Amino acid sequence: MTQSDHCCAEMARRVNWRCDQHDDPFACPDALVRFSARFQEYGLIVHDGGTSTIGITFCPWCGRRLPESQRDRWFDELERRGIDPWEDDVPAEFEDGRWLSFLR
Repeated sequence: MTQSDHCCAEMARRVNWRCDQHDDPFACPDALVRFSARFQEYGLIVHDGGTSTIGITFCPWCGRRLPESQRDRWFDELERRGIDPWEDDVPAEFEDGRWLSFLR
């Protein structure tokens, strides 16, 4: 996702943060925001040794409303196609945000 795809330059910078010391954003204390392209969800990273995030609906920097989560729609679309995400191979386009363009 490019900067123009996020609500503001600061959100884009935080989502795209790459650390030269940590490969995993959950291990980097400077990584603050996780974006799930698959679900269109933003979350603040909880640095407790795990992979937890706290979902957010407004940008902490510019205050804009963030996109509505597509999590339920993702599961609904897989079910409609007869795909069980817990048992079956999920098509590659469903691993990121590409699947949304097929439904519009």
